[in-house]
Amino acid sequence: MTGYAVVDVETTGLFPGGHDRIAEIAIVQVDPDGQVEDTWATLVNPGRDLGPQQIHGISASDARHAPTFDDIAGLVAELLRGRTFVAHNAQFDRRFVWHAFAGTGYDVPLIAPTTLCTMRTGAQLFPTAPRSLAGACFHHGVTLDSAHEALSDARAAADLLRIYLAGGARHVVPGWDDVVELAATTPWPLIPATGAAPVRRGIASERDTHFLARLAAARTLPITTWEKEEYLELVDRALLDRHISAREHDQLAELCVQLGIGRAEAGVLHREYLAGLAAVAWADGVLDPAEVADFLAVAGMLEVPAADAQRILERPAPTSPDTTNSTAAGTGSSSGTSRFTLAPGDLVVFTGAMDEPRDVWERRAGAAGLVPHPAVTKKVRLVVAADPDSMSGKARKAASYGITVVSEVGFARILDGLVRSTTAGVRTGG
Repeated sequence: MTGYAVVDVETTGLFPGGHDRIAEIAIVQVDPDGQVEDTWATLVNPGRDLGPQQIHGISASDARHAPTFDDIAGLVAELLRGRTFVAHNAQFDRRFVWHAFAGTGYDVPLIAPTTLCTMRTGAQLFPTAPRSLAGACFHHGVTLDSAHEALSDARAAADLLRIYLAGGARHVVPGWDDVVELAATTPWPLIPATGAAPVRRGIASERDTHFLARLAAARTLPITTWEKEEYLELVDRALLDRHISAREHDQLAELCVQLGIGRAEAGVLHREYLAGLAAVAWADGVLDPAEVADFLAVAGMLEVPAADAQRILERPAPTSPDTTNSTAAGTGSSSGTSRFTLAPGDLVVFTGAMDEPRDVWERRAGAAGLVPHPAVTKKVRLVVAADPDSMSGKARKAASYGITVVSEVGFARILDGLVRSTTAGVRTGG
């Protein structure tokens, strides 16, 4: 006997034979007596949006650093070869892993006769115990640190397997030894290993540094008006949803390198941008706490020290009615330059599994005068994604076209701005 491979996968959805993919995989190798021998886990870049992120908690900013399944297929095969495939609700995990291998061109022997399921085994040994992983763990006193995190779930399932083996699973479950023998003797295809390193959750906080940190200290030539406009327009688009995504950090850094803008020049431009934002906030003569909080949050995203930001807010630059109106549906800021705005009739595309159903967002967009569109074209004005770093085809195409991608939280803010702008226009006869 070569033992067991206890597997858990987190996925973009429920259908492995269709568009859904593995987003995280963990394998715990266990000896024939149920003792853990080794563990391995990695995020997997699914090449699409991550599906129900509120369930598995995987961010696109992390997953974009992860290997694809093609990159890890050889290593996964080596970890599974000769071992009985075990999982909690094993049919789900086994089918996803089989389809992932099939997508790379390999037919692997991950079939029902070489698979054991801790959910079914638990029901046979302990009929009154809960069937869910969390319920079974609670019943048997097994620690489940982070549900829906692949390695945590796989370790918990491995602990259940150990308990079931000690409870006589091999003698109670019909055909147990036959499954183990078939798994140990069925040959696997030879799949070359690429040496791809595993990627864990949270990696983006280490690898995705702030775009300013990637710039040279300063440049010698003055910044032209065109360069300033180009840069501040991208800053404005990035701040549209009050979140600079990892993709936007990359875009800002790349533009700075292209234009020769260093950290010193960017700092000057950021203060100019904040001066415009302060002017709009003061336009009605009243500065409420929400406006102050928003201003300071933007300053923090642009790495302008709080003391400097406070001074800018206390001495705003003058603004004009035209400037105020032009930014009502955008970021609400202007320094006299062109800013991103939405207007009735603009096309908006939605992508990813959002917290609210997509048809709800489409109705809200339509009520604000925007036009929901099924596909990204160069005529589309905005893409709304469940995750602004989404790797969906729509988000990737939007990035290639230079179309702004925002989160649904950011889109809600934009819709509120559009409603306020329309209401103000009606009141003034505009």
